[in-house]
Amino acid sequence: MKTSTVKYLKTKVNDLNVFYREAGPKDAPVVLLLHGYPTSSHMYRNLIPILSEKYHVIAPDLIGFGYSDAPHYQSFNYTFDNLTKYIQGFVDQLGLKRFAIQVFDYGAPVGYRLAVANPEKITGIISQNGNAYEEGLSDDWNPIQKYWADPSEENRNNLKAMTTAATTQWQYFTGVSDTSLIAPESYSLDQFFLDREENEELQLDLFKDYASNVAMYPTFHQYFRESQVPFLAVWGDKDPFFLPPGAEAFKRDLPNAVVKFFDTGHFALETHVNEIGEEILKFLEILPE
Repeated sequence: MKTSTVKYLKTKVNDLNVFYREAGPKDAPVVLLLHGYPTSSHMYRNLIPILSEKYHVIAPDLIGFGYSDAPHYQSFNYTFDNLTKYIQGFVDQLGLKRFAIQVFDYGAPVGYRLAVANPEKITGIISQNGNAYEEGLSDDWNPIQKYWADPSEENRNNLKAMTTAATTQWQYFTGVSDTSLIAPESYSLDQFFLDREENEELQLDLFKDYASNVAMYPTFHQYFRESQVPFLAVWGDKDPFFLPPGAEAFKRDLPNAVVKFFDTGHFALETHVNEIGEEILKFLEILPE
């Protein structure tokens, strides 16, 4: 298989630098990859070569993550609306007119907001453990939901454990039958960024604001129903955060959605990138230009 060269780039969006990975023919259909917590576009490092043989692949780092700018939490409003504002600016900056999106974890509420605001641009959606239904939320969300209900300092501080190296590795290993398939640089790089000075505070702000995503679920559902956007869910079925019923729920609003489960955890691309990549290529082939 011919492998496309990956470029590592930055562009200024409003007042901040957004880092992104880009590969594939410039005149090919575009696929925009949106990462989740606590990772970055690095999570797509093995998928990009699979897709970029035929597609123009672009994978940015969200503000506060990876190699994009991470302004201090007291000087930047870390909300999902604001993260989306910068991805919208990124899309506008690059002049992207039509594209498919792949979303994961935090990238899902950002990507779904983007789709709601730009339905004419979205050719299709691939969701890899990117939730949009309440039945997809596991009991592991309880401490975060407690913080939504009572944003006290105690409840905020209790969530700091979510940013530790032990928890990051737990996210990668849980539900994985063969942990030797997990590249150590994946969780190590995530933790490197999490350990930046006061970075945990911006993550706590985003934990709190995740409630806004759940509040937007009906808006996302309405978009799904009205657009009938082509949709593929590729789901690690042992994900400790986002349960299989959340994947199946897409069929309520998108009866033609394709839902595929894989015997793995949250970071399904770490263990099943070839199988998931094959499903994505099949899906992309049927999308409108």
